[in-house]
Amino acid sequence: MKNITTKMTAQGAVIAAVYVVLTLAFAPISFGAVQFRISEALCILPFFTVAAVPGVSIGCLLANILAGAALPDIIFGTLATLIGAIISYRLRSVSKWLVCVPPILANAIIIPFVLKFAYGMTDLIPYMMLTVGIGEVLAVGVLGNLLMLALEPKSSFIFGNEARAC
Repeated sequence: MKNITTKMTAQGAVIAAVYVVLTLAFAPISFGAVQFRISEALCILPFFTVAAVPGVSIGCLLANILAGAALPDIIFGTLATLIGAIISYRLRSVSKWLVCVPPILANAIIIPFVLKFAYGMTDLIPYMMLTVGIGEVLAVGVLGNLLMLALEPKSSFIFGNEARAC
């Protein structure tokens, strides 16, 4: 049990670190009403391991803190990622193609309110839901699913025995 916990902690930490690096490296497009957060592609990783749930959530938290995001963004942005990751992990046995849906919906629904009330953006909430949603579809739905397909053949090597057998 100790090895599993250590291994999962290490996996979660690596996922969090990669999320932070990708978010900050592409900071100009990672934030705002029209955003394309490349790091969100990692939100498909709960398909392979439960360690990705805290991994992407802590990564989002740290990235938002390091980027100087407003406190509501730090809290609710992280919450959106956590909700998406938990539901994705639960959906992994239903269909691998559904794993990308919860992060897309959670962010498209929650982040526009953060943008409006934390940053004072004047765009209408439905418009920001559309723009954030499009960014999420591209990052999670397209890049994330490409990442999933690339990782599948080596998933047991990368994630161990827990990795979802495809």
